[in-house]
Amino acid sequence: MNSPAKILVVDDTPRNVKLLADLLTVKGYSVATAASGREALASVEAEQLDLVLLDVVMPEMSGYEVCRAIRAQPATAMLPVIMVTALDPGEERVKGIEAGADDFLTKPINQSELLARVRSLLRIKELYDQVQDQAAELSEWNKTLEHRVQDQVTQLERLGRLKRFFSPQLAELIVAGGADDPLKTHRREVTVVFLDLRGFTAFAETAEPEEVMGVLREYHSEMGKLILEHEGTLERFAGDGMMIFFNDPAPVPNPAERAIRMALVMRERVQELTVKWRKLGYDLDFGVGIAQGYATIGAIGFEGRWDYGAIGTVTNLAARLCGEAKPGQILIAQRLLGTVEDIVEAEAVGELTLKGLHRPVAAFNVLGLKS
Repeated sequence: MNSPAKILVVDDTPRNVKLLADLLTVKGYSVATAASGREALASVEAEQLDLVLLDVVMPEMSGYEVCRAIRAQPATAMLPVIMVTALDPGEERVKGIEAGADDFLTKPINQSELLARVRSLLRIKELYDQVQDQAAELSEWNKTLEHRVQDQVTQLERLGRLKRFFSPQLAELIVAGGADDPLKTHRREVTVVFLDLRGFTAFAETAEPEEVMGVLREYHSEMGKLILEHEGTLERFAGDGMMIFFNDPAPVPNPAERAIRMALVMRERVQELTVKWRKLGYDLDFGVGIAQGYATIGAIGFEGRWDYGAIGTVTNLAARLCGEAKPGQILIAQRLLGTVEDIVEAEAVGELTLKGLHRPVAAFNVLGLKS
C-alpha cells in the first residue's frame, strides 16, 4: 500500500483502546478509535478503513451487531474484521464467524499474534482492493470499447454512404476528417462527364428484361472501375446514363485531363464490350459529353434519402453534348478544349444548337491523346 493502512479500534474501555492504538501506531499503521458500536458504524461510514479491531462486549450494541451491520452494507461487506473478547473463545468464535468476522482474538491479547493477524488480513484486503480496481478499470475499458465500436460502426455506415458517390480513398479521407464535409452546399469549378449507350432505348424495348439487366450490370461494373481509378465522383446513374464530375468534393490536379483520359479509356472498354454484345444481337454503342465550369454542389433530397448533386449550366452543357454525340464520339466544348489542347487530338464538329442554351456551342470530338 502506498499510504499506511487505517485501522479502527473499537472498545468501550479507554485503557484497552489506548493500548491497541499505541501498539498499532508504533508499527506504522494509521489508527482511528471508537468507544461504542454506534461510533464504530459512524466511522466505518465516514472513513476509508482497511481493518476493524472490534470488541465483542459493549453496552447498547454488541460487537456481533456491529459486525453484522458492517457486512450488510455493500461498500463494507468485505472490510476485514477481527473480533476481540475475554469470554469463552470456543463459543464466541462460532458467534463471531456467524456474524461475519474474519478472525478472532482472546484477551489478554498477545501482541505478536495480533500483529501477525493484522498483517495477514491487510494483505488479503490489499489483494481484494487490487482486484476491485482492476475490475473497475476493466469495466471502464469495456465502456470505452463499446463507445469505440459504436463510433466505428457509425463511421462504417457513413463510409458506406459516401462510397456511393466517392472513391474509397476519398470516402475514408472524409470520414477521418481529412476533407471538408462534402454534403454542405458549396460552389466549385468542376469538369462534368455525361455518358450513355447509343441504341439502348430500342434495345430495352425489344430485349428480355434479364438481357437488359445483364448488359447494365456489365456496363456499370466496367465503367465504375474506371471512375474509381481516375478518382471521379459519380453523381448519379439512371439506366445506361451516368454523370461523373472531377475536382469535387476534394480538389484534384488536372481535373479536365483526368476526365478526358477516363472517357478515352471508357470508349476503348465499351468497344471491347460491343464486340461481345453484337455477337448476341445487341446493337449498342457509346457516347460522351464533357464540359467545364462552375456548379453549386451538395446534398440533395430529404431525410432518409440523400443524393450528392451538382447544379449549373456546366451540367446541362455536358448532358446536351452527350445527347448530340454520335456512336463512339467524345464531344467537348471549346472552353474545355483550350484547357487540354496540349495533350489531345480533336476535330471540330461545328456549332451545335443545344436545348436550354441560348447560344450555339462550338463542339469538338476528341480523337485521342497526342503522342
